[in-house]
Amino acid sequence: MAELRTVVSDRKFSTARAIGALVMREMSATYGRTPGGYIWAILEPAGGIALLTLVFSFAFSSPPIGTSFAMFYTTGVVPFIYYNDIAQKVSQSLNYSKPLLAYPSVTFFDALAGRLITNMISGLLVVYVIFFWLYIFFDTRTDPQLDSIGLSIAMATAFAFAVGTLNCYLFLAFPVWFKIWNILNRPLFIISCVLFVFDSVPKSIQGYLWYNPLVHVIGQMRHGFYPSYHADYVSPAYVFGVSLVGLVIGLALLLRYHRDLLNNM
Repeated sequence: MAELRTVVSDRKFSTARAIGALVMREMSATYGRTPGGYIWAILEPAGGIALLTLVFSFAFSSPPIGTSFAMFYTTGVVPFIYYNDIAQKVSQSLNYSKPLLAYPSVTFFDALAGRLITNMISGLLVVYVIFFWLYIFFDTRTDPQLDSIGLSIAMATAFAFAVGTLNCYLFLAFPVWFKIWNILNRPLFIISCVLFVFDSVPKSIQGYLWYNPLVHVIGQMRHGFYPSYHADYVSPAYVFGVSLVGLVIGLALLLRYHRDLLNNM
């Protein structure tokens, strides 16, 4: 029995070491060869979002809620991009870490977790920089509630990890799915309520939009900055439930087929 506990304990430390090594590898390989290094991982997306925010704030002067369209737009686009970036990076985990997966001590889950942690850290820093910038240069008149904002980020992270894990299998098992997925994602920016609020949509359309988990993520984020915006339609249980189902299916498929997929790459 003592030997079994020792083996389990060693495996836990091995997993932690492997994930830590994968995180450091991605940071150094992706950002360590350019001047400025990791800082560009933060400033590049933050600058892009800031530019889009300025453009849309000039085009639309009156937001559906609040007084600043820049803040309204950012509370929608930031969680959307945060989700999209993590889901995309996690879906390429096996491709990115293929050489290391030949080692018995590195598992496919280590590769998934390593990419999740790396891009989650980068994403959270981008979120902080963007909202810090808004509070400096704009009169936002918002009252941030950290618990509500944190819940939105947790929902986005869970859903992104589930989608990324499932697509990690599907992209390799069915290469055509990559093109189909890109086509299906084109209208996602619109149907996720980034530029408008869910409540302003006709009831007949609300019934369909509600099933999009990102509508709940963005609604929760806006509730975090606008406490008077109640967002009664938001269901964290639905988002976490969908994420759990997607993650379990994705992990089960990878557990069964990841060796075959790696051999065919």
